[in-house]
Amino acid sequence: MAELKRRVAVLISGRGSNLGALIEAARHPDYPAELALVLSNRADAAGLERAGAAGIPTAVVESRPFGKDRAAFEAAMQARLDEAGIGLIALAGFMRVLTEGFVSAWSGRMLNIHPSILPAFPGLDTHARALAAGVRLHGCTVHFVTPGVDEGPVIAQAAVPVLPEDDESALAARVLAQEHRIYPAALAWAASGAARLVDGRVVLNVPMAGGAFANPLPGHSGLPTEMVPSPPVPRAGS
Repeated sequence: MAELKRRVAVLISGRGSNLGALIEAARHPDYPAELALVLSNRADAAGLERAGAAGIPTAVVESRPFGKDRAAFEAAMQARLDEAGIGLIALAGFMRVLTEGFVSAWSGRMLNIHPSILPAFPGLDTHARALAAGVRLHGCTVHFVTPGVDEGPVIAQAAVPVLPEDDESALAARVLAQEHRIYPAALAWAASGAARLVDGRVVLNVPMAGGAFANPLPGHSGLPTEMVPSPPVPRAGS
C-alpha cells in the first residue's frame, strides 16, 4: 500500500515563483508532499492560474473586505484549509502578517522562505540592503514560522557570492535560483519528518553538506533520500 503523502497548502499573494518550483518537485512520485491547495488573499494573483494549469485546487479568501480584522480573515482562511485536509502550509510570497494565534496553531507545520541569510536582513528590500551593507555573501533561508517576522528556526539556507558588478536585479536573480532549490528540499524534509521543530529548534535527520556553501548540494532533487553526501575527509599525508 502506497504511503500517504502530507497534504500541503501553498499560500500566495502574487505570481508564486517558488510555487512553480514546488509544483515541479511534487511531480516526482517519491516526493513526500502533495500540493492539495493553493490559496491566495488576492483574486488576481497570477499563481492561481499556474496552480490551475497544474491541476491543483485553488481558493481565494480576499483579505481586503476584512479590513483590520485579521482574526476574522484567518478564520475564513482556516475554514478553507480544514476543508482541504491540510497538514502543512508553505508560504510563497504571501504578503500578510499572520496573528500569533494562527501561527501558534500551525507551529512546526508552517514554512516560509526569505531572501536573505537570516538573521541578516529580515523584512523587505533585502537585496538592496545587502548591496548597501557591502556583504560578500547573500542568499536565502527556509524556516518554520513563528510569531516574530522572519525569526523562525532555520531549516535550510543557501549562499551566493555578491559580485562587484551586481545591481539589485542581478543579485535577486542569483538568490532566486537558490530559493527554487532549497524550498522543495525543506518542504520534503518537513513532510517526511526529517525536519522537526523540537523545543524551539529544528532537528534535521538528513546528511549535512559539510564544507559547502549550500545545503542541499548542487544536483539534489529535493528529496530527503537523495541528499548528496558530504565529501570524504582526506587522510593525513594523502
